[in-house]
Amino acid sequence: MCRHLVYLGPPRPLATTLFDAPHSLSRQSWAPRDMRGGGTINADGFGLAWYPAPGADPVRYRRDVPLWSDADLPSLAGATATGAFLAAVRSATEGMPVVATAAAPFVTGRWSFSHNGVVAGWPDSMVASAAGLPVRDLLTLEAPSDAALLWALVRHRLRAGDEPGRALAGAVARVLADAPGSRLNLLLTDGVNAYATTCGHALSAWSDGAATLLASEPLDDDPRWRPVPDGALARAGAGTVNITSLLSEEIS
Repeated sequence: MCRHLVYLGPPRPLATTLFDAPHSLSRQSWAPRDMRGGGTINADGFGLAWYPAPGADPVRYRRDVPLWSDADLPSLAGATATGAFLAAVRSATEGMPVVATAAAPFVTGRWSFSHNGVVAGWPDSMVASAAGLPVRDLLTLEAPSDAALLWALVRHRLRAGDEPGRALAGAVARVLADAPGSRLNLLLTDGVNAYATTCGHALSAWSDGAATLLASEPLDDDPRWRPVPDGALARAGAGTVNITSLLSEEIS
């Protein structure tokens, strides 16, 4: 059910996580270690969003093909160094389209967003949640998919002034109320900080005091990787990770 990661720290080439690491995102696209809940590979598209400078809006690159099949990506990733980026590979839920616009990251302004999991009972289970969104947001969804609607729900909370971690926690709580059994690992960054939930799927955190990675699966055997427990909210900066319970967040 998809794989995603976010990096914050000193500038490094995109290729270090996409291709060079022993269990890089490219490898996870065809040989994932943990595909609980369905799927065997992540071949239904991929996407990157990187921040060319602190405070800049992200640059996005998405395709509807497997990451390993894009012949131009290795050279692009090797030549592009950045201090913040989000990347994802997709395993589409049955019935959802395999198109570039359905692949994460979803981007608005400085925000980049990804979803690893599935909304149970889609689309009927989300009618009530969707009804609370502005009509324009529904008319401009990038794809008819659960991930695109989840981004609309999170973005709506951000626009209302929610702190980013609370926006994720609130969206998770609302979706679980409407669609119990959903798997909702969400990942959000503005290029300075990152926020992630664990709800039904795996996430690991790595930090060396200067840089931080949050990833669906560890990229190597470095002992500094730590699993993030299920039902958690991670708030991260370059070199820092703070983990709390989703249940401890004040959710409205």
